[in-house]
This record gives sequence, C-alpha cells and structure tokens, in this order.
Amino acid sequence: MALRQSLQFWTRVAVRIFVLLAVAFLSMLAAIQLTIHGREVKVPDVTRLRAGDAQQRLETLGLGIRIEDRVYSGAPRDTVIRQSPKPGDSVRIGQRVHVVTSLGPQALPVPDLVGKSERAARIGLLEAGMQLGHVSSVHLDGQDPDTVLLQDPPGSVKSTHSPRMDLLLSEGPPEGSYLMPDLIGLMPVDAQRRLAGAGLVLGKFLTVPSPPEKRGAVVGQSVPRGSRVVSGTIVDVQLGG
Repeated sequence: MALRQSLQFWTRVAVRIFVLLAVAFLSMLAAIQLTIHGREVKVPDVTRLRAGDAQQRLETLGLGIRIEDRVYSGAPRDTVIRQSPKPGDSVRIGQRVHVVTSLGPQALPVPDLVGKSERAARIGLLEAGMQLGHVSSVHLDGQDPDTVLLQDPPGSVKSTHSPRMDLLLSEGPPEGSYLMPDLIGLMPVDAQRRLAGAGLVLGKFLTVPSPPEKRGAVVGQSVPRGSRVVSGTIVDVQLGG
C-alpha cells in the first residue's frame, strides 16, 4: 500500500514538472516570436512627399532614409518619386529606405554626340549640363575605335528631363581569329612559314631529347593544334635534339 502511494506521489510530481517545463518552453517561444516581429515595421508610402517630410515620417517608425539619385521630372523639386523597399513591405527597425527625388521639370538640351570621340562626347555633356551614364562598347567592322555609335537619349529628342546620357562606343573592327595549325614534324623554317600564314608569330625554341629521326623537327608546340587564337599570338616550339 505504501509503495502504491509513493508511486502516485512521484507520478503527480513528474506531471507537475512536465507541465511547468512545457509552460516555460511555450513562453520562451512566444517571447522569441514577439522579439522577432516586434522589431519589424511596415514601410510607409513616402512618394509625393518632400524629402524632409519623408525623413520625418520614416524616423517616427525607426527607419532611415537614403537619397540614391536625383532626376529631372514633372514632380516638384525635392519630391520623392520612387522608393525601395515598396510601401507595405515589412523591414527591420533601423533599416534605410532608398529614394529617388526630383530635380524639378527643367529640360536640358540633348547634344548630338554620335560620331564623336569619347573625350569630345564627355566635353559635350559637360557643356550641356549633363552627366555621363553607362558606357558600353562593341567591335564593329568599318567603325573607327573610340567613336560614339549610339546615345540614350538620342539627339533627335532635343531635350530631356534626365541629367544622364548612356553611350555605346566602337572598339574598331573585331580582331581576326585563327585555328592553331599543326606544326609537329615540320622543320623550323616550315613551321615559321605556316604560322605566318595564320597571322601568328614563331617564338622561342626549346630542344628536347628525341629519337634520331625527329632531330631538328618540331616535336611540341605551346598552343595545342586546333585552338582558337588571335592574330599576333606568339607560339613557342620544341625541337627534337
């Protein structure tokens, strides 16, 4: 009888300990969840606000602001016209909202830079009060290197609200490419003649031990046969010795 009572007593104690541990674990999970989500806020819509007003609105939620760019637009000067993250997104407190503000509706004359050198294009942009944007380049036949091929915005629009202009420059005709010929077994003079015919240059000679029948002939080449190479590539060879 005493043993049964003792078992019942310890069972009740174990159940109470289990309940207390479960409650403590659930409380900890709730605290962690509250901590994680309690540090997040919804990003407000600050577009159409002045930059100063947008900053004040964000600061009331514990957020910062960073002006990433300023562009000409139809919106009043210093007005936020784009933002990231978007309105309604959940972010951590302390995060910055990146915005683009308006420089106002001023229109700039667009210079026609096609056909000019990059240096002349840069000078033309400065004279027009514009900035150089993204510059890309391409190889084209019949085009001199360092020449403006395209511009955005194009010169035909005459005026723009954007202060930047992107340019596409020519790098001149594409470099000629060749397939590396097989030089194995040729004498040096014949190897040089074959390389010259492919627009390549014979480089250094290295003599390596070889059977008598291969002495003086090419037994190895620094560029493997069939590789694609450009004009002027230097090819070193090994001669049997």
